[in-house]
Amino acid sequence: MKAPTHGPTYRAARRSQEARDHVIPAGASFDEPEPGSLWTVEPALRPPMPEPVRRAAVRAGLIVSLTLVLAMIAYFCTMAAVWSALPAVLATVAGTIAATWSVLDVWITRQVWNQRHGVVSLPSSTARALRRERRRARRAARAAARAATRKARGAARSGAPGRRLSSV
Repeated sequence: MKAPTHGPTYRAARRSQEARDHVIPAGASFDEPEPGSLWTVEPALRPPMPEPVRRAAVRAGLIVSLTLVLAMIAYFCTMAAVWSALPAVLATVAGTIAATWSVLDVWITRQVWNQRHGVVSLPSSTARALRRERRRARRAARAAARAATRKARGAARSGAPGRRLSSV
């Protein structure tokens, strides 16, 4: 029986060599690819979708694709006059309703996210105007509270009997 060695094995050495091959050199530029390179990195035209919108879009894509598969199954079952045509058609109808709802969910999620986070790039953005109004109201409320406490302190100082302001 051969004793296990504690040094690097062939497989581990090969993995480290592969890892070294995937390291990007320090002087590499993504803007100017090397001549003969197949991989070029281009800047994105738009910023990525927000996470809730992306989740809704992925969910909608899966539901729509499943509905299309169900529609194909229903069509082929109907053409073959198989007993499972009726359940397949009913499932397709239910899938169409679910797909419509999921696509609407993407649209609604996107609109809600834009309104809550104020990303609409128009100067008259509703979200920005609402935030501005809330900020003004908070400032006015704080100023009124400060004025009320000043007034209460002033009344308490001047109306307190037996209290002298001078030490003479």
